[in-house]
Amino acid sequence: MANVGGGFGFGTGVVGGVGVRPYAELTFDSEGDVDRVTQGTVSRMEATDLLVFAHGWNSDRSTATRLYDRFFAPFEGLVGSGVRLGYVGVVWPSMRFSDEPIPDFDTLAALAEPDLGGALDPLTRRALEEFWPERRAELDRVAELLAERADSAAAFIEFGALIRELAGVDAVPALVAPSVPAIFTDDVLEVCRALSVALARAGAPGTGAAGTGAPAAAGGPEGPGLTVGGGMRGLWGGAKELLRQAAYYKMKKRAGVVGERGLGPVLAQLAAARPALRFHLIGHSFGARVVSFSLRAVPDRARYVKSVTLLQGAFSHYAFADRLPHDKGTGGALRGLQRRVDGPVVACHSPHDSALKIFYPLASRMAGDSAGLLGFDERWGAIGHDGVQAVPGAPRLTLDTALREGVPTTGCVSVDAGSVVRRGGAPSGAHSDICHEELARLVVDAGRMGR
Repeated sequence: MANVGGGFGFGTGVVGGVGVRPYAELTFDSEGDVDRVTQGTVSRMEATDLLVFAHGWNSDRSTATRLYDRFFAPFEGLVGSGVRLGYVGVVWPSMRFSDEPIPDFDTLAALAEPDLGGALDPLTRRALEEFWPERRAELDRVAELLAERADSAAAFIEFGALIRELAGVDAVPALVAPSVPAIFTDDVLEVCRALSVALARAGAPGTGAAGTGAPAAAGGPEGPGLTVGGGMRGLWGGAKELLRQAAYYKMKKRAGVVGERGLGPVLAQLAAARPALRFHLIGHSFGARVVSFSLRAVPDRARYVKSVTLLQGAFSHYAFADRLPHDKGTGGALRGLQRRVDGPVVACHSPHDSALKIFYPLASRMAGDSAGLLGFDERWGAIGHDGVQAVPGAPRLTLDTALREGVPTTGCVSVDAGSVVRRGGAPSGAHSDICHEELARLVVDAGRMGR
């Protein structure tokens, strides 16, 4: 099996600290290989319905466990008497920068050393080493460059080359290699400048002048005076954001692999062994990509997946479209797969999610985007920002309406959850503000498990 990375080792499949019962975990490595002990534990769970939840980016296993504990807590009091729930936490190798707080229970951001500027704090450095265990030499140099903040184009060029190595991409223009986001192939100084502006827009601390701590120049953070008297030094905050985007790029690809090659086949095996078992898939952030890509392994006429709920999904809002608006000959990566769900695919989105509103389009944008690196082109929007797009007949509901009137029994539906998904600090905003009873009630309604 491949190196698990990300601080997630294989375990027994049963984890303390989660209050609901029965609870178990499915643990996967970076190539989608499942730990057979965890699979066996899940297969023996006594339940009529399994809630299968895949986390997004996390720093360690305990963060995922705390998330599952909080999110699963309301369910027992919401389902009907004929429903016996089993709770499954999907654990896969991802990481999170320590400045991305999870509202209410996360304290990692508070542990970061103060006044580091663009430098890496110890928690983030450790998480990066676990995420890229074979790249410690490159990470050492990246950390040095971020700490030095040299006023030097050569330093930025070296930094850009190191980031491409971490992301596993070649230094060729995205016009030539269209599968590589231009954020890794365009001029590194322009990319760092654009990311510095994005950080300022997101309200990141110390970005009055792109991370320098100085006030913004006249004309606002987008103006030519972005770095007041700081030369290129003020762009190192954007450079740190480029490192973050490299980690996201790797996690995005990994999430698809874990879903399609790991979770999907495991669920198919469980369903074949226990045909009456009903599965309800839930995913947050890149975990939404994990559960969505698992649908590729669902046989065409299978009916065991009864609902899919995507919480602030970090993948394209066109993923389920049969035809892309800007390319009628091409469909989304998951085109038509909502038809393999015997129930709805519910995409929750929030305007307060800065990670998906601001940074996802930057990371996803390709060369040839006429809007430019800083412009928002709807081609690169995330499903967790504005819901499902280009799927005819897919309704758009507010959370209040969905809870009051219910969601459709089939097909895609978008639910604006901004009334509850609204808290969180820069740079990610409300991206991880998902532990709400209202969202649990939405899952119950989508799976037709209510009283």
